[in-house]
Amino acid sequence: MVKKGLGKGLEALIPQLNVTEADAVHEVAIEELRPNPYQPRREFNQEKLKELAESIEQHGIIQPLIVRKSKVKGYDIVAGERRFRAAQLVGLERVPVVVREFSEVELMEVAVIENLQREDLNALEIAEAYANLMEKANMTQEQLARRVGQSRSHVANMLRLLQLPSSVQQYVSRGTLSMGHARALLAVDNAKKQSQLADLVVQQEMSVRKLESLVYNPEKNVSRETKVKKDPNVQLYEDEFRRYLGTSVKILQGKKRGKIEIEYFSRDDLERILGLIATKMQ
Repeated sequence: MVKKGLGKGLEALIPQLNVTEADAVHEVAIEELRPNPYQPRREFNQEKLKELAESIEQHGIIQPLIVRKSKVKGYDIVAGERRFRAAQLVGLERVPVVVREFSEVELMEVAVIENLQREDLNALEIAEAYANLMEKANMTQEQLARRVGQSRSHVANMLRLLQLPSSVQQYVSRGTLSMGHARALLAVDNAKKQSQLADLVVQQEMSVRKLESLVYNPEKNVSRETKVKKDPNVQLYEDEFRRYLGTSVKILQGKKRGKIEIEYFSRDDLERILGLIATKMQ
């Protein structure tokens, strides 16, 4: 699953992480440190962690960890958990740190943004981190998008993954289903159908294009006796709408007039769709 990194550098988004020569670097016992409690990353790449540990064993920790004084005991790691874990593997007793002040919301922001910058999170981890950050910091999608250096449509699309059934979310989390598969499944208006289609995709190792064909052109899988004839031009318009808006769209024809039905899942999803339409009209 390919993810885009942030457009800005980590220090540009969070200036408090920029370590300069003027900063006082302290060495603290490794047992005094605890990981960021808001760390969204569930799994660490063990191979890369071992490579970092080998580097630390040879050269030491060049970049100090950023920490804050913990409300519980010792220090909370704000940035540098991979270095902390690698230092544990090597058996270091003390590590260099720079102590800064961070609020709970800032601590969560750093955890999310740092991992996004390094592309270490899977799609579900990103979606959950966005949702938690919006709730804790009382942010709108637009505010969150600016804070993490991403587009609003990106944020909206990631959050929509949380509307999928848990079984489908697990597929996406493991990388078994791609973001393309997930977007196609979101256009299905029934959770049971979403799960069934997801299982079918995994069983048949189905491509995104094939899944889109099943979702956007279900008539192809209906027998000739039960198939309802539809103007091919109208069908083409429906397909284009669905692909662009990422949701179920139906064009209903009457004798003299018709109507377009666009499905949305929440207020934010409605705003996402309106934003896409407004962008297209510009």
